[in-house]
Amino acid sequence: MESSAKEVKWFVIVNPVAGSGRGLDHFPQISKLLRDEHILCEPVFTEHKFHATELTVWAVKQGYRHIIAVGGDGTLHEVVNGLFIQQEADPREVLLGVVAVGTGNDWMRMFGVPRRYQDAVRAIKEQYSFLQDVGVISYEESHYRQSRYMANVAGAGFDAAVNRRFTHLQKKGRRGGWLYAWSMVQTFFGYKSTGVKVWIDDRLVYNNLLFSVAIGICKYNGGGMQQLPDAVADDGMFDVSLIRPIHFWHVLFRFRYLFNGGIYRIRHVLQERGSRVRIESSPEVSVEVDGELLGESPLEFSILHRAIRIVVSKEFLEK
Repeated sequence: MESSAKEVKWFVIVNPVAGSGRGLDHFPQISKLLRDEHILCEPVFTEHKFHATELTVWAVKQGYRHIIAVGGDGTLHEVVNGLFIQQEADPREVLLGVVAVGTGNDWMRMFGVPRRYQDAVRAIKEQYSFLQDVGVISYEESHYRQSRYMANVAGAGFDAAVNRRFTHLQKKGRRGGWLYAWSMVQTFFGYKSTGVKVWIDDRLVYNNLLFSVAIGICKYNGGGMQQLPDAVADDGMFDVSLIRPIHFWHVLFRFRYLFNGGIYRIRHVLQERGSRVRIESSPEVSVEVDGELLGESPLEFSILHRAIRIVVSKEFLEK
């Protein structure tokens, strides 16, 4: 645990549109809780996409080494990318805390970060920290190779198609905890499996039609699904779940396995693990990272071992 929170100043990046506007509506309450815990902070609201990345780069350049992200998985994704874009400090020198106000909040589930604002702020005050791995993904977008950093889970194929539909429905004003599940159902009946080759640590592990693939540092995505139930966030390895073509009734009667950690009991799901992953497909498949839709295959993943320092719950460290 680091020195007292009273001795440092936190830069607070608030996404006002996270969680259907909860970022804006709830921040007065969160701000009061921070004051009550005597946490000195400088709050700034994001104004557009990737603004959290820009603000993170600026904050580190100004000397901040403690950052709080008030938002969802997308906000965290932007902040993490900012930590690696900036050139002022080793990303591990910056302590990153999260107050989750987003829709999915999947990353926080891995580390026992409390949902209740009061408890999340108390965890930030206590400053129990953990060095987690970070993934680097290379992908194709507009005929150019791009790269992005990943804190949680990436999905290609069906996962990315669901993300696209989910985002579209959100932009149309649809809300509710059922929205992601509804997006899955709608997407399932129109999605076609794709011919895919997957290499892990230069070993060809799959060469056939593939429905979807999840690659991750952590366990959860899609609003609490455990597609990677055995993932360890600091083992220097990606966990990979490969889902072969599957009929809807197989999913329907085993749907609980997606949430209770039993996904590998579904015979269509294969488990792999490695530090480098390459995916090629014909035709190309889309990829989403930490809930953000990016480009298309070919995809390459590499790992940065214990690369960022995050605030976690005391209970997580005691496991």
